[in-house]
Amino acid sequence: MKTANLIASFTASALALAIVAGCSSDEKSTGKAGVGAPAESAAAQSATDTAPPATGPQAGGIAKGVDPSRFNIYAPVELNADLSSLSDNQRQLIGKLIDASKIMDQLFWLQSYGPAQELLSGIDDSAARKFADINYGPWDRLNDNKPFIEGYSDKPLGAEFYPEDMTKQEFEAWNQPEKNGQYTLVRRDENGNLKLVPYHEAYKAELEKAATLLREASDLAEDAEFASYLKLRADALTSDRFRDSDMAWMDMKNNRIDVVIGPIENYEDQLFAYRTAYESYVLLKDMAWSEKLAKFAAFLPELQRGLPVEDKYKAETPGTDSDLNAYDVLYYAGHSNAGSKTIAINLPNDEEVQLKKGTRRLQLKNAMRAKFDQILVPISGVLIAEDQRKHITFDAFFANTMFHEVAHGLGIKKTVTDGANVRQALKETSSALEEGKADILGLYMITKLHEKGELEEGELMDNYVTFLAGIFRSVRFGAASAHGKANMMRFNFFKNEGAFTRDEATGQYSVDFEKMQAAMTKLSNLILTVQGDGNYAKAKELLDGMGVISAELQVDLNRLAEADIPVDVTFIQGKEVLGIK
Repeated sequence: MKTANLIASFTASALALAIVAGCSSDEKSTGKAGVGAPAESAAAQSATDTAPPATGPQAGGIAKGVDPSRFNIYAPVELNADLSSLSDNQRQLIGKLIDASKIMDQLFWLQSYGPAQELLSGIDDSAARKFADINYGPWDRLNDNKPFIEGYSDKPLGAEFYPEDMTKQEFEAWNQPEKNGQYTLVRRDENGNLKLVPYHEAYKAELEKAATLLREASDLAEDAEFASYLKLRADALTSDRFRDSDMAWMDMKNNRIDVVIGPIENYEDQLFAYRTAYESYVLLKDMAWSEKLAKFAAFLPELQRGLPVEDKYKAETPGTDSDLNAYDVLYYAGHSNAGSKTIAINLPNDEEVQLKKGTRRLQLKNAMRAKFDQILVPISGVLIAEDQRKHITFDAFFANTMFHEVAHGLGIKKTVTDGANVRQALKETSSALEEGKADILGLYMITKLHEKGELEEGELMDNYVTFLAGIFRSVRFGAASAHGKANMMRFNFFKNEGAFTRDEATGQYSVDFEKMQAAMTKLSNLILTVQGDGNYAKAKELLDGMGVISAELQVDLNRLAEADIPVDVTFIQGKEVLGIK
């Protein structure tokens, strides 16, 4: 099928899927931002018996002031891989995993907005409808979650995890020991009091379908450990107890096909960063690239000991069973597919699993290459000084991304003050600060490994210049994204430290190698200390003060838009693209 036809087919099929996913008989909508209470499935609604009837926006046109050209910020890219070496059973297995992933997509719609049909069927403009499909709602994820469809107000910070009329003060005063849980919805009972509804009850019918598909996939698996993991993950989806399956996922070493599925990341909960959102990745390991990366896992304890911070902030020992591998992504769903697309994964998030087993770092090579070719290289042609553009390389982009994920496993998980989880101590600032830590420590580790002679491809300047270009790429994600806010903070910190210069005549940037090294070390120390102290006030001050786009930077970002450089990619994906049934 030619690319143009694929794009048209993708648009139509994505809409059809979203509509089917949003209209199953056991789901009910209870409203949208500025309209009513959060959406929930039939199981959760029947538990309250107080949900208002389904309602939607009063108008479905494009919101006033929205530039229609905004709908073209995503470059369509076909998501494909070579499956020729796979057996018939393996190809069928991938099909089962894609079907289970579509259910995660449906559940993320419910957590982010509500049933997809309620929104998409009411949007007449096809470009706006596709944009809503990409954003899983009427809010532009790469523009501070501003509404682009008429009739909608700002997106609730708590998405659909909490009642829209609930205040932070009410939640914090609530005497409920389990209120900070990752796998519960907060709802109101018949008396208007807050109560918890576990995910496995709220989404019971959908999760049972997904679990059945995973069990069917396990019967097709040719790797025994992968088959066991799929069964454990199926059990976890219907119980909200994920640790055993996370442990099993860490133990897998030889499976070529993989899947990351379930409620995983907490970015969608911008009220407290407690609740996790459903997502899925169906993956195929790139054996040649994975072999290149395998040696770096052994350096984790040494890298931890060498962090530029006092000993008490690096006293924890990361698990030594961590591994690094490269994959081609076969399918994205749910949170991973919303707005900007993930190009690397560092999981599990469970701190206990991390301390015992470490983490797995998955580099999503085909998605990474798409962003490098479609976005980073064109950005460099506009904003990086001509004499430094030779340092923009895919190997450097790959390494910067890889060690970002490695850095998530370093530093500290428990505060040095009272042993609380850093994530809970820093509340809604935790995600942006953690992303900032991963970015800066990733570059720090690359520097140290270059000094040791362990990174042989390219030169260190490649990583530094590509890192700067990567900041321009990521700040375009906007303040609503933890990654975008982290990049803005780092850009402003680097600017204040003289890590780069800007030519006033050309508006192009050059890296100052020595000053960037010094700024990198200083910022690493600052973030690790704030995390270790669990200093919420300092974290908020740092992000509020530096996680902003200056007027000068905005002018430069506008030049990228004028050059029609995409902000991100959207995928043409599915069984048809892969050539499987």
